[in-house]
Amino acid sequence: MTDHYTNPDVAMFLAFLNALPGPKTHEQPPALARAMYVASKDVADLPIGELAVMRDLSAPGAAGPIPLRLFDSRADRAAGPALIFFHGGGFVIGDLDTHAGICAEMARQLDLPVIAVDYRLAPEHPFPAATDDCEAATRWLAGSPAELGLTVTGLVLSGDSAGGNLTIVTAMALRDAPAAVPVIAQFPIYPTVDRADAHGSYELFGEGRLLTKDGMKWFDEAYAATPGDWRGAPLHANHRDMPPTLVITAGLDPLRDQGRAYAAALITAGVPTAYREAIGNIHGFVTLRKAIPSAQIEVNGALGVLKGIIAEAVAAQA
Repeated sequence: MTDHYTNPDVAMFLAFLNALPGPKTHEQPPALARAMYVASKDVADLPIGELAVMRDLSAPGAAGPIPLRLFDSRADRAAGPALIFFHGGGFVIGDLDTHAGICAEMARQLDLPVIAVDYRLAPEHPFPAATDDCEAATRWLAGSPAELGLTVTGLVLSGDSAGGNLTIVTAMALRDAPAAVPVIAQFPIYPTVDRADAHGSYELFGEGRLLTKDGMKWFDEAYAATPGDWRGAPLHANHRDMPPTLVITAGLDPLRDQGRAYAAALITAGVPTAYREAIGNIHGFVTLRKAIPSAQIEVNGALGVLKGIIAEAVAAQA
C-alpha cells in the first residue's frame, strides 16, 4: 500500500463531506462551529450504547468548576485504575457530548471507569487554560474524591488530537510533580505534539481529508500557544520516565508524522511503547465509527493492545 491508499468507506465519507454546501468549521464563529460539531455527532458516530453509569460531576479548578462525566459499564467496582479522557477539537470545539460514544466504548472494552474532562476552550480561554484544567482535574481524580464514588489506584490518560496533546502534557506534569496515584499508561490518539508544518504529512494530506491546513491555522491562532513553551510542542520536551504508551495515528492524517515522531522519541528514551497506524483512514476516525465502519476495527485493535498494557502496569504495581 502507498501513503495515499484510502479505505473504501473512508473514500465514500470524504466524497460526501467534501460535497456538503455551506461554510467549513474554520469559516464560522467558534460558538457556531461548536454547535455544528455537536449536531453532527449522531450522524457520524455510533450511539453511546449500554452502560451501568453515566453521571456528570465537576472538579475544582483555578478558574472555577471543571465539568466531568463518568462512564462505567459496572454499577459497583472494586479499587483499581481509571481512565481520564481529554476530547479533541483543536482546543476550540468539542465537549462531553461529542466524545461520549468513544468514552463509553472505552469503558466497556477496557472494563474501566472513564472520566471525560470538559476543559475550557479557546479563543475565549487561550493557552494554557486547557492544560491547566486537565492537570487540575486529573490531580483531583487521583485523590479518589468522595464525589467520584470510586477508589482510584492508578491513572490511564487518553485523548484524541488536541486531547492527545493534553494527554501527553498532563502525563509529563504528573511525572515531574506526582499526584496521589501514578499515571500507569497513556494512549494519545493522533496527537498534535509539534508545529504542524514541520512534518511531511502536513503537505501530503492537508487538503480534502477532514482536517485541513486552513482548519489547523484557525485552531492554532485561537489557541495561541506561547512559542517555545513545551506544553505547546511536547515532542521537544524530555521523555524520560514517561509511562508505558500506546500511540495510534491515521495513515491519511496531516498530523500522522507528528505521532510517528512522538512514538520514536519515546522509544529512543527507553519508554515501553506500542505504535499502531490506521492505514487508509483519516484524522478523527475514533468519533466517525458510524460514517466509517472500518474505524471500529481500528478502535477494537487499539483497545486490545491498551488493555494488555494496563494489565501489565497493574501487575507491576502489585
